[in-house]
Amino acid sequence: MSLKGKRVLVTGADGFIGSHLVQTLLQEGCKVKVFVFYNSFNSWGWIDHFSTEDKKQLEVISGDIRDPNGVRVAMKNVDIVFHLAALIAIPFSYHSPDTYIDTNVKGTLNIVQAARDLKVERVLVTSTSEVYGTARFVPITEEHPKQPQSPYSASKIGADSIADSFYRSFELPLTIVRPFNTYGPRQSARAVIPTIITQLLAGQEQIELGDITPTRDLLFVKDTCRGFVEIAKSNRLIGEEVNIATQSEISVGDLAQELIRQINPAAKIVSDEQRLRPAKSEVFRLFGSHQKLKEATGWQPQYSLQQGLEETIQWFKQPTNLALYKTDIYNI
Repeated sequence: MSLKGKRVLVTGADGFIGSHLVQTLLQEGCKVKVFVFYNSFNSWGWIDHFSTEDKKQLEVISGDIRDPNGVRVAMKNVDIVFHLAALIAIPFSYHSPDTYIDTNVKGTLNIVQAARDLKVERVLVTSTSEVYGTARFVPITEEHPKQPQSPYSASKIGADSIADSFYRSFELPLTIVRPFNTYGPRQSARAVIPTIITQLLAGQEQIELGDITPTRDLLFVKDTCRGFVEIAKSNRLIGEEVNIATQSEISVGDLAQELIRQINPAAKIVSDEQRLRPAKSEVFRLFGSHQKLKEATGWQPQYSLQQGLEETIQWFKQPTNLALYKTDIYNI
């Protein structure tokens, strides 16, 4: 299925992956409607940083994914919904789990309810590799058991289950899209790569981190967005859960050393107690399989880790971008 001319809605378009996906969909020739979080500042998040030309092509709707009426209004006259709106910070889910249930589970219910009633052609619900917990086998396929090792991952397992139930109960044409550890320009400082880069670029020589032993499957954001697009084009993946992964892994410690080497070789890693997850909550290994996606669509990552990190570092080096980050505090 071609996406050219399709009327699409992106929820969470004001966020990191969502904003990149909006730009990818514009390049595909889609008519893009974006759903951003309502606030009194009238901020559209990362959409505010788009070129004037790109912004003119968008229909912007401010609302709250927790509000079923606002969601339904936003979804009128839409062919495809890319549902990315979610709370994603794991440490904050220890503090405010109720908010994660309201946003991630109820928000997804609002999307699939409206999609069913409005007879939307296709729905892509965004999951996370965190639903797998620490790998029991690698590479992690879509058949891997789900392990709710944080309130965040539990909320995403719940959201995935709600979505799957609507496919099975009502034949809603949806796919659960499960990106692994996406990184790149615009990512928030609650993630490890921006945390390291911003500390280094701010001139700090003691880089504060939590546990550096876990491994992650690091996926550059442009590859993630291509994965979403290829999944949307493929009718073979309706009713499926699909990983987007590089099928490789690197430890947080080795990643940090690589960034230190590129930016300031004199810097050292120091442990910060407040950045440690509870022992039973830490996900120690994520290493995903992309075989299902590759067989269905031909997708495979185009960016090596080296290429992705270089592009990310260059973006953060721009003073106007770095100024958006609070490098002297721990962002939960």
